[in-house]
Amino acid sequence: MTRNLKITARKTDRKSCRVFGHVKYLNSQVDARILNLSPTGAALEMKGPLHAASGSKVRIEAENLGLLEGVIRWKHNGRVGIQFDVNSNARAQISSYFRFFHKEMRPVLAVRPLVRPTANVERTPHSATSTPNP
Repeated sequence: MTRNLKITARKTDRKSCRVFGHVKYLNSQVDARILNLSPTGAALEMKGPLHAASGSKVRIEAENLGLLEGVIRWKHNGRVGIQFDVNSNARAQISSYFRFFHKEMRPVLAVRPLVRPTANVERTPHSATSTPNP
């Protein structure tokens, strides 16, 4: 990470994703969802409390990613930022995920046509059975 005006910035861009897995710290395991991912780190949303401080080494296990090890860089409101250990195996796993499994995540907004009844339209009642008038 680089420092500009004492602000820590990422070296690489992260891509949004939805990958489910587990975070292991010592003898505890917490379910998590990976929110965004880059070759150097990830942001995770934890499903329960993770009793680990910043600087702690953790393992992430996910079906599409395999096993990744890293260090907690930040924690805030049930989310955790992890910087991966720099090795060729981690980079290969992340590269493989982006090549074979990653799908671009875009927000989906439901669009429903707005229908307004017109004020001056006369409506005729419809009956279930109609009888002809003699």
